[in-house]
Amino acid sequence: MAQPEAGPIYDFRAVAEADLPVIAGWLALPHAAAWWGDPVTEIASIREHIDSDSVEPLIVELAGRPVAYLQSYDPHLEEDHPYADQPFGTLGIDLVIGPPALTGIGHGPAIVTQFTEALFEEGAPRVIADPHPDNGRAVRAYEKAGFRPLGERSSHYGRVLLMAIDSPEGDFEE
Repeated sequence: MAQPEAGPIYDFRAVAEADLPVIAGWLALPHAAAWWGDPVTEIASIREHIDSDSVEPLIVELAGRPVAYLQSYDPHLEEDHPYADQPFGTLGIDLVIGPPALTGIGHGPAIVTQFTEALFEEGAPRVIADPHPDNGRAVRAYEKAGFRPLGERSSHYGRVLLMAIDSPEGDFEE
């Protein structure tokens, strides 16, 4: 998977309590609110995950400025997770770009590509994402980052299009 030529380089850092109001503001904006849950509920969940082993909440920064929220999770660390059928070591990601002016101009695929490559370097065999099937912008962003659809599913997350990208090393069995 090639990095975007001369594309931006993003920094990923752990979410701190001080970031939660910023994330809440992003989740309340129309481009995010259509696909994420109630900001109060989402922030409560993110707060719980700050010290979690199963979910890693991250702020994505560009030139030192927060531009997105990204979470990485291990579906095998949560009891009865609907994606526990994925190969052991698979990690999932969710992303929301905060400022509306930064949506639709390539940041989504670039962030996902950079982060996914880092997960592969750390040994993840597969990375999955689960956008709503009607969220065309998210589906296209993941496709541009190399993800392929595995199929639609329904779970306690609602209707999703499970998508995956496999490590170039390909050292896992399905």
